[in-house]
Amino acid sequence: MARRVNVLLFALPLALAGCGNNGSLGDVSDTDSGNAADPALASALQGQIMVDPQLGRQANGDAIRPPAQPYSGGVPNDNVAANGSKIDNGQLLKTPAPTQATKDCTQCSAARDAVTLGGLAARQKDPKSNQCAASLQYAAGWAQRLPKDLPLYPQARVTEAAGSTAGQCQLRLVSFSSPQPMQVMLDWYYTKAIRAGYTGEHQVDGAEHILGGTRDKDGGAYVLFLTNRPDGGTDIDMVANNGI
Repeated sequence: MARRVNVLLFALPLALAGCGNNGSLGDVSDTDSGNAADPALASALQGQIMVDPQLGRQANGDAIRPPAQPYSGGVPNDNVAANGSKIDNGQLLKTPAPTQATKDCTQCSAARDAVTLGGLAARQKDPKSNQCAASLQYAAGWAQRLPKDLPLYPQARVTEAAGSTAGQCQLRLVSFSSPQPMQVMLDWYYTKAIRAGYTGEHQVDGAEHILGGTRDKDGGAYVLFLTNRPDGGTDIDMVANNGI
């Protein structure tokens, strides 16, 4: 019995050594694994992936992607989509030299304090303007409903417009720019106002010029706030209480 145990103990290391001669499982070559026996499979695994650019563009068509370049938030030049034809201003009256605005200038404080056209209207001293400010509606079409005798300048580029027809209101407000220099715009509107029977008062408050007046026969009133643009044109905010 002891002899048999000794024989088994001697034979066991030989058996283990025989198992180790073939190498570990991690050393199995491609030939042993059978990959070399299938050239089509080997070629498929090693070949480059082909991509169709046309089909690639169609993939994930609804996916949100970043833009190719940053979106522009710039303001177009005045010459874009504007009436570039030469304007015949006719024989214009010369606007009187401005008087220096004092601290009692209500129009000056209105222009400084107002953030919107509605705020500008609410700060007007004319009751037909400030009482209608609460019912203002904003739309570009209001720019074409200014008083017939104080219309929008032909080359104007409207940035914002508002108006009200609630009750007896005929309030109109327009923010616009013109390629014409400030003196031309002052003379053009001053001429229109005087010939229509309005008064015309010209004040200056820093860089801002203010042209305004009234008409007794119908209680009409207007005021324009004008500032120079860097390109030589003029920015204008206009308020009138008797639009069409």
